[in-house]
Amino acid sequence: MSYDYDPELAGMLDALPDMDLDISDPIKSRAGFSEMVAMLNAELDTSGVTVEDRSIPGPTDAPPVSVRVYAPEALDREVPGLLHIHGGGFVIGDLDTEHGSCIALCRNLGIVVVSVDYRLAPETPYPGALEDCYAALQWIAANNVELKIDTSRLGIFGQSAGGGLSAATALLSRDRGGPALCFQYLGIPELDDRLETLSMRRFVDTPMWHRPNAELSWDFYLGNGYQRGGDDVPYHAAPARTEDVSGLPPAYISTMEFDPLRDEGVLYALKLMQAGIPTELHSFPGTFHGSSLFATAEVSQRESAEMFAVLRRGLQIDSNN
Repeated sequence: MSYDYDPELAGMLDALPDMDLDISDPIKSRAGFSEMVAMLNAELDTSGVTVEDRSIPGPTDAPPVSVRVYAPEALDREVPGLLHIHGGGFVIGDLDTEHGSCIALCRNLGIVVVSVDYRLAPETPYPGALEDCYAALQWIAANNVELKIDTSRLGIFGQSAGGGLSAATALLSRDRGGPALCFQYLGIPELDDRLETLSMRRFVDTPMWHRPNAELSWDFYLGNGYQRGGDDVPYHAAPARTEDVSGLPPAYISTMEFDPLRDEGVLYALKLMQAGIPTELHSFPGTFHGSSLFATAEVSQRESAEMFAVLRRGLQIDSNN
């Protein structure tokens, strides 16, 4: 199928046509992805940011969870905090995957960012990853004084599967009476295992993410406990299934025009809006899942600028933090 991509993105795709992310062999996929990430991270500028890896208590009867804490240098006051959850279809990714993004968020916003290295599927199916993310959220709230985080301005951030896990963590914290969140940033989120939307049925051969990947992703994540699309899949696994979104924090949701995940993001935003949750939705035209990797494209620059703008608003950041 042909797609009417943004002209800048189309030209970049022509120059780099192999943009397919194959997750059918998770071990192989992780190795290849790690090589690419290592090259991207090799020349990163960390000036102005302190970076510390920590091991924190994991969920009950589970191993400790690794997190990476990013803080402005010489931080002498409480600032907003952000729990960062990486993407990767629930199958790939680690603390290095979005290292550059976390540095940029910390430096540009003057906040503390905590990135969580949750357990991956298929080795650890649902709810392993979600429980790790929730453990990280609890740890942040319990250690806010040491971290210099203002818990009244604590948000959550994720893109793709990280967006889905961010939505799920917000739901889980609400349901368990856990730490309150002031904002949730759900970028191109993976939310619905039923795979019934028009965009999911139509975009079967798009770059980076397509229906075959979505099917594998949910099969790996749900494991043997649940059948993808089955009636018993819990909404903490697939947040699109929730019927009650009351009590959730304000949200920003982004979607890409030619992304199979597009419609589930739009529908989740609509559900939040209809429940009176302050929600902003932006669907970027001519884009595809992961097109922001082409950072020099004008549409990608708009997306990045908007991300920082909405986070400043959502985390209540002024010039003095």
